[in-house]
Amino acid sequence: MFFAATLAILVTMALALTRALLGPTVYDRVLAVNTFGTKTVLLIALLGFLTERPDFLDIGLVYALINFIGTIAVLKLLKYGDLGTTGQQAERKP
Repeated sequence: MFFAATLAILVTMALALTRALLGPTVYDRVLAVNTFGTKTVLLIALLGFLTERPDFLDIGLVYALINFIGTIAVLKLLKYGDLGTTGQQAERKP
């Protein structure tokens, strides 16, 4: 059963990687990379369960937080062109 779950996660990771390489827009690529990161967290959790090492869940949670923050940073960079500006500052510029 766990082999089937691992195989399903790997297949969805391959599909997300394909979307990241072929995606017609930048936002499709960002979403695919975020999906790939989420599937990686699932794979880390599954590996931790199979090896009976619960500390892998902590590693998965840290990776999930890094994935989330990285996705938000990339989207902000794409929208405003700078990571240091806030939304209000960017709207005031002529």
